Parts: sequence; C-alpha cells; structure tokens
Amino acid sequence: MEKKLSQFAIGEQGLIRAVGGEGRVRRRLFDMGVTPGADVTLVKVAPLGDPIEVTIRGYQLSLRKSEAEVVTMEVKQ
Repeated sequence: MEKKLSQFAIGEQGLIRAVGGEGRVRRRLFDMGVTPGADVTLVKVAPLGDPIEVTIRGYQLSLRKSEAEVVTMEVKQ
C-alpha cells in the first residue's frame, strides 16, 4: 500500500518509493538522505502536526509537513 510520508502514524514504517517536489525542496531532501529505497520510521509528530521526526539511514531527521507531503512511501506490514 502506498501513501505519503505526511500521512504516516507514529511508529509506522515504510520504504521510500519516490520523491516529488521541484527545485530546492527536492534537492534539500536528497541532500538529507531522503532517497528512493531508504527505510523510514515515523518517530514523533509535533503537537500542532508540524514538523515530524523520522528515523532514516540510522539518524533522526525533522521534516516539515510540506516536505513530507512530496515523499511517496510503500508501507511495511
């Protein structure tokens, strides 16, 4: 099942299938290691829903909700 990273629940895990966006946003995500094939786990969500914290490639990363919206994930069962 595919869904956006921004729609994940705490503790949910998945594999990055595609990174959308354009220009600076897409480049920034790639620079932080958000690339197709990487495993991601949603760790925390801020009280107002933005930002979110994920574990990717062995480190903690905070992403804005708008950045997470362009990342398409394959949900692990």
